[in-house]
Amino acid sequence: MDSGLLLLQAGAAAVMAGLALVASALLAGRRTPGPGQAPAWGLLVAIWALGGWVLAERYARGLGAVTGLSDTFPWGIWKFNVLCGIACGAGGFTMAGTVYIFRAKPYYPCLRPAILTAYLGYALLGCGSLMVDIGRPLNFWSPVVHWQHRSVLFEIFWCILLYTGVLTVEFAPVVLERFGWKRTAHTIHRFTIPFVIGGVIFSTLHQSSLGSLYLIVPQKLMPLWYSPLLPVFFFLSAISVGLSMVVIVAALSRRFLGKGLDDAVVLSLGKFVAVVLLLFLGVRAVDGTMRGAWSAIFDHPLQGTLFLLESGALVAAAFTLLARMGNRKPGDVLAAAILVFFGVMLHRLNVAWFGLLPVLGSDYVPTWKEVSVTVMLVSVAVVLFSLAAKHLPLFEHGEGHGAAAAAGASSPADPAPAGKPEEVRAGAA
Repeated sequence: MDSGLLLLQAGAAAVMAGLALVASALLAGRRTPGPGQAPAWGLLVAIWALGGWVLAERYARGLGAVTGLSDTFPWGIWKFNVLCGIACGAGGFTMAGTVYIFRAKPYYPCLRPAILTAYLGYALLGCGSLMVDIGRPLNFWSPVVHWQHRSVLFEIFWCILLYTGVLTVEFAPVVLERFGWKRTAHTIHRFTIPFVIGGVIFSTLHQSSLGSLYLIVPQKLMPLWYSPLLPVFFFLSAISVGLSMVVIVAALSRRFLGKGLDDAVVLSLGKFVAVVLLLFLGVRAVDGTMRGAWSAIFDHPLQGTLFLLESGALVAAAFTLLARMGNRKPGDVLAAAILVFFGVMLHRLNVAWFGLLPVLGSDYVPTWKEVSVTVMLVSVAVVLFSLAAKHLPLFEHGEGHGAAAAAGASSPADPAPAGKPEEVRAGAA
């Protein structure tokens, strides 16, 4: 192997390992690992160093050196990262529209964690994976200059680009408050609603258009997943998993950082998820029945099994949310959210990968290098969210900030006072 490449890879691995150590120290609040923290620090350093090593080789030698892609199967796991990262970020525009446009105050505690989750999903798993996956990453700016009005990818590019800017505006007050720039945060807040409206429009367009990408392969994608309604399926499933991600990250933050959402808010989110999930399952069931698609379950054992797993997870999630309607607990909502996450991710994996295999006849399997970059990107997102939850006022209207809420206090970036905990519970009910 070329010595210059080895030197480049070693340098990239060293930089990423150093960043992992800095991130671990910031999370732990100390320069050296505490009791029992050394394995976690070492694991993070290993993941980031390996990811840096692979990225250096990818940019030096091209996609063929690190991926299992081919002309028959040119979209692999990194494209799957884009589909999933964008979907998991759907809670951002959903919560922003609910709070700012419909003035649903009980959901305000969800707003900031939802926007941050969306920001990280778009920036790392969306744009980050795309920058790794495209053949000529230095030409990423090309759609800005060369317009292709009939291209779905062109529309997706612009919507994601513009919505990432919207997320920057929506999350900026949180950072500004942390450094005491409240006047600037208040100024940004005055112009938030037009950005939120634009964000809802952009998100609706590109979340559905991700499904439109697969409308051109009716002869290649199995009928279990192909449908003229794929844009609708992608949009509804994105909302359900986006809201579920808010529940999951809030539960993880409470477990490991001591900060989270009030139980009443989590229960209210469960109702929201149940409505969207039932709509998705109902439309999909009617569509599959009218097209006579269910017989394809028995055509290929692997695809049939994956379809049943995907559908079973989503149906189980709906059952969990509806079975104990009058006596639901936050743990029930969390369990349902995990099932929704698993079901929607498997649905996108089936559409983008497994559902194409019988016709394409390709044996594409992600290489360990592709997997290592994916794991690194996910871990970076988790670390950045943890750092934000630890050092920024991310859950300031959630549990642990009841005194400020009870006093009617609101930050300059708030759309309205969060209200007392009793009001939140009443609104959620």
